Amino acid sequence: MDGKGLSTTTGRPTSTALHTAYPSRRTTANRIFAAIYASALLALFYHHTNNLLFHSTTFSSFFTSSSLLIADFVFAFMWLATQSFRMRPLYREEFPENLKRVLKKESDFPAIDVLICTADPYKEPPMGVVNTALSVMAYDYPAEKISVFVSDDGGSALTLFAIFEAAKFAGHWLPFCRKNDVVQRCPQAYFAANPSTTSETDKLKSLYESMKVRVENVVERGKVDDQYINDEQYHQAFAKWTDGFTRQDHPTVIQVILDKSKDKDITGHQMPNLVYVSRQKSRTSAHHFKAGAVNVLLRVSATMSNAPVILTLDCDTYSNDPQTPLRVLCYFSDHELQSKLGYVQFPQRFHGINKNDIYGCELKRLFRINPVGMDGMVGPNYVGTGCFFSRRAFFGGPSALVSPEIPELRPDNVVRKPIQSPEVLELAHLVAGCDYEKQAQWGYKIGVRYGSLLEDFFTGYRLQCEGWKAIFCNPEKAAFYGDAPISLVDVLNQNKRWSIGLHDVTFSKYCPLTFGSHYMGILMGLAYAHYSFWPIWSIPMAIYAFLPSLALLNGVSIFPKVSEPWFLLYLFLFLGGYGQDLLDFIIGEGTFKKWWNDQRIWMIRGLSCFWFGFIEYFLKFLGISTHGFDLTSKVVDQEQSKRYEQGVFDFGVESPMFVPMTMAAITNLAAFCLGLVVVFTGRESAFEELFMQVLISGFGVLNSLPVYEAMITSSKSGIPTRTTLLSVVLSSVLFVSAFVALRK
Repeated sequence: MDGKGLSTTTGRPTSTALHTAYPSRRTTANRIFAAIYASALLALFYHHTNNLLFHSTTFSSFFTSSSLLIADFVFAFMWLATQSFRMRPLYREEFPENLKRVLKKESDFPAIDVLICTADPYKEPPMGVVNTALSVMAYDYPAEKISVFVSDDGGSALTLFAIFEAAKFAGHWLPFCRKNDVVQRCPQAYFAANPSTTSETDKLKSLYESMKVRVENVVERGKVDDQYINDEQYHQAFAKWTDGFTRQDHPTVIQVILDKSKDKDITGHQMPNLVYVSRQKSRTSAHHFKAGAVNVLLRVSATMSNAPVILTLDCDTYSNDPQTPLRVLCYFSDHELQSKLGYVQFPQRFHGINKNDIYGCELKRLFRINPVGMDGMVGPNYVGTGCFFSRRAFFGGPSALVSPEIPELRPDNVVRKPIQSPEVLELAHLVAGCDYEKQAQWGYKIGVRYGSLLEDFFTGYRLQCEGWKAIFCNPEKAAFYGDAPISLVDVLNQNKRWSIGLHDVTFSKYCPLTFGSHYMGILMGLAYAHYSFWPIWSIPMAIYAFLPSLALLNGVSIFPKVSEPWFLLYLFLFLGGYGQDLLDFIIGEGTFKKWWNDQRIWMIRGLSCFWFGFIEYFLKFLGISTHGFDLTSKVVDQEQSKRYEQGVFDFGVESPMFVPMTMAAITNLAAFCLGLVVVFTGRESAFEELFMQVLISGFGVLNSLPVYEAMITSSKSGIPTRTTLLSVVLSSVLFVSAFVALRK
C-alpha cells in the first residue's frame, strides 16, 4: 500500500486525497485571551501574597488567606494545563471514496482483529456483547479479513452461550445487511429504529427476538440447560465448566465458534472468525484487570490471525457506521503517516443520554473537545474503546522494536496454519495462561501497560512518549455508540475508579509534568497533566464550597469590597473562565442546559468521588487495602430509567460520597439566607463587604437544587434519611468549629 502524497493540511483536498486537516479559526483568539487571562492571574497572586504577608495578623486571617491562595493556585494550574488544548486545535476529514486508488482489490485490505472485553454477565448483559460483536462482523469490509475475539474475564458459560447464539444469527444478519445496504448494523438498534415492512425483515426480527429470549432466559436461570446443548460442539465447549470452575480460579477456555475457512452464511459467503477467550485465572497470580485481559487477547489473536490492525471495544460499544474501517485506512494507507502512526481514536458517544444530560455523562471535553486540541500536537489520548491500533505500536517505539519472547507473537509474523489446527490452539492456550507473563515484558515494555487502574489512559500516554503519533477521527456520523450510567452512584463510582488510576500515574516516575514533557514537549506534558491531575479539583472545590459560606455565617469578610478594583479582577476571572468554557462547549455541539449540568456534576465530583478516590489510593499506597476493578453496571432498571428520562437525580442508595455534597448544600443555603438578611437589613457597609460571599453561596445553592429536592422527597430517588441527618450533624460541627476559629 503506497499512499504517498494522499494527504493535505490546507483544508482544500485534491481529488486523490485520503484525508485533510485544517487548524481552528479560533487559535489566534485563544492565544490572545490566554495572555490576558494569565496577566489577571498574576495580579490575583500578587493580591494573595500581599494579604498573606502584610494583613494576616491572626491565625484565622492567615488560615483564610492561605486557603484561598491554595485554591486559586490549583485553579490557575488546571487553567494553564487546559490551555494546551487551545493552542493548536486541528480538525480532520476523511475521503474513503478515494481508497480505491490505493487498495485496488480485496486482497490489498489489511486484516483487522477486533478485541471485545466483558467481565460479568450480570453487570454487562450478554445481549450487549452479542450486538457489539454482530455490528463489527457486518462491517463493509472483506469478511475473511475480520477476526473477532471476545474476552470473557468472568469465565461465564452464559457469555459463551450468547456468543454461540450470535454466530447462528450472524449467518442470517450479515447477508441481510449486504443485500439491503443496511447502515445501522447493530441488530438491536436497527430493529428499534426500523419497524418491520417486509416479510424478510419480519422473519429476521423474529429470529433475533428468539435468540434474545434464549440468552436472557439462560442468564436469568444462571446456567445453560441441557435443552440448549444440542450438538457435539456445544457439549465439548460447556463440559469445561466443572464443579471446581470459578471466576477467580479456572483453566483457559478458548473456543473457535466461527472459522472463516469453513463457515459460510446462508448465501454461501465466508464468515469472519469468531473466537471466545477466557484466560486462565488463579488466586495466587496477578491478573491486572482489563489490561491483563487485553494483553491475553493480543497474544491469542497473534497466534491465530496476527492482523496488522487492531480494534479495541468495550462490550457495550457497538458500531454505528459500517464504513468506519475505511475511514481508518485513509490514515493507515498514507505512506507519510504509516511509520509513526500508532492509533486512530474515535470519540466515545452514548445512546440513551437524557435531554439535558443531568450527570454530564457525555464527557464532551474528554471525548470531543480536548482531543481536537491534542490532535494539533502529538495526537489524542486513548480512551479504552473505539480505537484502531497498529499492532506494531504495542512492541516498542517506531524505531526500536521490542521483540516478544517467542517469534509467533512478533507483529510481523505471518500465521500460515489454520486457526483450529492443534499447534495453533496449543500455543493459544499457552499464551493465555496466568503464569505466561512471568519473566516477560508484557505490561511493561510490550502490550497494554500495567501500573494504573486507568489502563487505557496510561497505555496511550506511554505509546506517545515512545514516539508514536495518534489521530483523532471525528466524523459527522458517530462511528460507535456505548452505554452511559443512569444513576448518580454509578457515575461517582466510575469517576472514583478513574481518580485512583490517575493518581497511579501522577505519583509515579511517569508523571506527565516531568516524564511526559521530556519525551513529548511541554504542551503535551501539560495536556496529559490536565488529566492526571484531574482529581486535585477536589481541593479548590472543597475550599470554595465551605470557607466563604462559613465566614459569611460568622459575619467575617474574606473577599475584596465591591468598590475595590480587586473585586473587578475576581469578576473577570470568574466570567472569563466560565465564558470560555461555555463557548468551547457550545462549539462542541452542546447546549446551555447541558453545559450547566456538566459544570454542576464537575462540582459534585470535586466534593465526592475525587476525595474518596484519593483516600483509597492513599490506603493502597500504604498497603492497607487493594482496590479492585469496579465494573460500571450496564443493566437497566425500568424505574430508574424512567426517573432518568424525567431529569430527576437518583440518589437512591446510601453512599458516603453523598455526605460532603449534602453538607455543602446545607451550609451554602444557610449562609445564603443569612447573607441576604445581613446585606439588605444590616449596616451600610455589609453589602460591600459580604456581597461576594453571598454571590458564591447563592451560586452553590443554585447548583445544589437537585440535592435539596432529594433531601425532601420520599421517593426511591431521594437521599436516605440517615445520610441527611449525618450531613446536618457534621455541618453543625463544622459551623461551631468555624465560629471558634474565625471569631478569635
